[in-house]
Amino acid sequence: MATRHFLTLLDLSSDELSYLIRRAITIKNGLKTHGPTYTPFSNRTLAMIFEKSSTRTRVSFETAMAQFGGHALFLSSRDTQLGRGEPVEDTARVLSEMVDAVMIRTFSHQGLEAFAAASTVPVINALTDDYHPCQLLADVMTWTELRGYVRGKTAVWIGDGNNMCHSWINAARQFDFQLRVCCPEGYEPRQDILDAAGDRVVVLHDPQQAAENADLITTDVWASMGQEEEQAKREADFAGFQVTEALLDRAAKDVLFLHCLPAHRGEEISETLLDDPRAPVWQEAGNRLHAQKALLEFLLLGRIES
Repeated sequence: MATRHFLTLLDLSSDELSYLIRRAITIKNGLKTHGPTYTPFSNRTLAMIFEKSSTRTRVSFETAMAQFGGHALFLSSRDTQLGRGEPVEDTARVLSEMVDAVMIRTFSHQGLEAFAAASTVPVINALTDDYHPCQLLADVMTWTELRGYVRGKTAVWIGDGNNMCHSWINAARQFDFQLRVCCPEGYEPRQDILDAAGDRVVVLHDPQQAAENADLITTDVWASMGQEEEQAKREADFAGFQVTEALLDRAAKDVLFLHCLPAHRGEEISETLLDDPRAPVWQEAGNRLHAQKALLEFLLLGRIES
């Protein structure tokens, strides 16, 4: 099988992404029933390069490899020659000779693309400044588990037009649902990403309007990693964009609220929102493990029909 990378949701077809969601649910159910007895990755190694901090991403990928019978190597920029100026292409060629796949959490999406272009093993985007596709696999998996097929439904993104927003836009294209992006003026997502999504995505600036009859509402912190110095300005600019229980009340009766975490209670969400039964965020976080197992399996072994 030719080497496949997962840098954005657009790297897989809609059919392949739908397969991954089904497969992730199957893997999760199997783990619950039989424990970690399915170990297809004997003697396989995943290199995990982190230039940004992580909890869910590191734990989920490391656990995924362990439960699949493989091994994960944690590499920070301080631990590798990347931190001393080695070209990313050279590191990619070296790792391709030693490991079976590479997962990277970094700042520059262009740097990730350069790494993947030089790699002969699968490369997975575990977050860049532009996209966070692995999170969307877990999000769509959670939505599907709880509400069935997402095609034709309506999701609402409230907050910054950031990497998570970009990946939600791509998800609307690939999974065929409608997305309302609701942000303060000046914080819209990239225009080229919006243009490519066509009429599946609309941009609004009123959270009350955006939430009306929505099937799902989601958000993220107002200041992402690397934007901490903008915190005060962003708090002022995003006043009125907090997601609350009252905002969910404007949505469909069976609305779900998702958050990629970590959440700042009292900022982008109300203090108590994560305790609301409409907010399955812990299930969502746990699904990172199962969605990434399905992704790793697909990239290394191909499609598994069960």
